[in-house]
Amino acid sequence: MSKRNVTELLDGDPDSERPSTKQRRRSPTPPQAYALTYPAAGAAPAFQQPTQIISFSYTPARELEFTDSALRFLASPPPRAQLTHGYDSWVRRPETRPRIDGLLRALSAARAKRHPALANGVGAVGWRGVLTRILTAPYEERDGWDMNVMRVNDVLYFEEHLTEEKLREKDDIPPRQRLQTYMGYAFESYCTSATPSSSNPPGVNVPQGPGDPPGWSGDVDTNVQWCSVVRTKLGETRLVIGGEVDCVRGKYTSKTDTFVELKTSMVIRNPQDEMRFEKKLLKFYMQSFLLGVPEILVGFRTPGGEVTTTQTFRTVEIPRLVRGKAHGWDPGRCLAWGEAFLEFLKKHVRVRRELGDRGEGTGEERHENGVGGKGEDETTHPDAVVWRVTFRPGVGVELRQLDDAAVRDVKGGEEGGVKDGKEKVERVGFLPRWYWEEVTATSNGVAAATSNGNGAGAGQTNGG
Repeated sequence: MSKRNVTELLDGDPDSERPSTKQRRRSPTPPQAYALTYPAAGAAPAFQQPTQIISFSYTPARELEFTDSALRFLASPPPRAQLTHGYDSWVRRPETRPRIDGLLRALSAARAKRHPALANGVGAVGWRGVLTRILTAPYEERDGWDMNVMRVNDVLYFEEHLTEEKLREKDDIPPRQRLQTYMGYAFESYCTSATPSSSNPPGVNVPQGPGDPPGWSGDVDTNVQWCSVVRTKLGETRLVIGGEVDCVRGKYTSKTDTFVELKTSMVIRNPQDEMRFEKKLLKFYMQSFLLGVPEILVGFRTPGGEVTTTQTFRTVEIPRLVRGKAHGWDPGRCLAWGEAFLEFLKKHVRVRRELGDRGEGTGEERHENGVGGKGEDETTHPDAVVWRVTFRPGVGVELRQLDDAAVRDVKGGEEGGVKDGKEKVERVGFLPRWYWEEVTATSNGVAAATSNGNGAGAGQTNGG
């Protein structure tokens, strides 16, 4: 049997199956994937003390305003506070895609005011929750994550990626888990006040309504948040990080030095409970460390939601509590990984689309492949490339460029117009179009728009 006949039996007619040269040009191979595994232990890079550049509030209507209307002050929780109180009155913000819009509005406002902390530029921008996930990855044993990344004017922008299925799961959690989530918010109501305490330490709140227990400062509304935006530096990368701040101790100084983070945890009954709590301290530590929060107040509760004790932790002292223990963690390893992660993205995240045919072919074929040509929209704009970072516990991360269909999914159907009575946000990749136009106009030597009105509609976003 001839060689040709064997090929025909195994693969069918080779002449009918083999694509033409033009077909091959129109069907590029998938973009290359890049991988970063955990680095070997090394010296931790320098981390700069965070400097606040701006603050803002979300109102009960979930509107962003550049005021401190949502700022809360530390109060003392009463003995044996019941964290199930007010559960039926909880105003719970629905789960939505975790957009970066609010942080970008704040960064735009700070730039318009020419804040000195931004004089040397910015290397990466993201919510505190995103950066916490990145830096704690070396010790994450269970949960993976996905993030979307864009690079504009040599600045990396991060946004957590959640599929519609994941959003439904987060919105439809079991009743017991929902109650446990509520307990953390209830602890904040017991521990905060709308006005600073005249005593030192803070006093217990006066009940706000009939039937409320001592210390209760009002029903929980998770639409309301007070957020701080800071600038810091990890290694050679200048970071802008935004996140919610639970309260301040005594007086707000427009700095981070009086910030307080509030947490709850189960009472510690045995060595296993202690081990679990000390592992949890990594996330507590990193969340506060990144935003410059110096103090964490933890309320230890029973399974039924009664606070038995409270304990204050100084953020900078937390690593000593786990040092040398079998289940301990090292913040230096987290910072080294974070630096390697950022340098990895700087190397591979490009602003031009990658195609398997490397741009070969006629202009018509390149346009069909989403590169160049008339009629190009923001999804295929050569400077609006979106990348996906996927983390797998125990392994590391993988980076891929998204195709047009995936970018449309990232945009979540937001193409302008009105939805549910609210104006939708036009997007270039996952960035709001108003912000895209502002920063690209600046890079082209054109005066950037500085009106925060350009971000109207961006108030429907999540804090970090």
